Amino acid sequence: MSKKSLSVKKRERQNRKRRLHNLKYKKWIKALMKKIKKATDGTQKKQLLNELYEALDKAAKRNIIHRNKAARLKSKYAKLVNSHETANKA
Repeated sequence: MSKKSLSVKKRERQNRKRRLHNLKYKKWIKALMKKIKKATDGTQKKQLLNELYEALDKAAKRNIIHRNKAARLKSKYAKLVNSHETANKA
């Protein structure tokens, strides 16, 4: 078994650190999506939707997720919140 060079060890450390940083953002986004689905109050859903928009924009800006995926998720959850509003009005 050959020894790992210093640059390989450093790259492994960097990748581990970046992976944990990226996972933090992804968990934040997933938690917000779950909260929106569970929320019953319309105003609470809107507030959570704004937080989700912020999280998705930050993740897309930092290349943690693709910008098109962020746009797709924003659209999906906006429809979910708006359908909840219209269902309550009827």
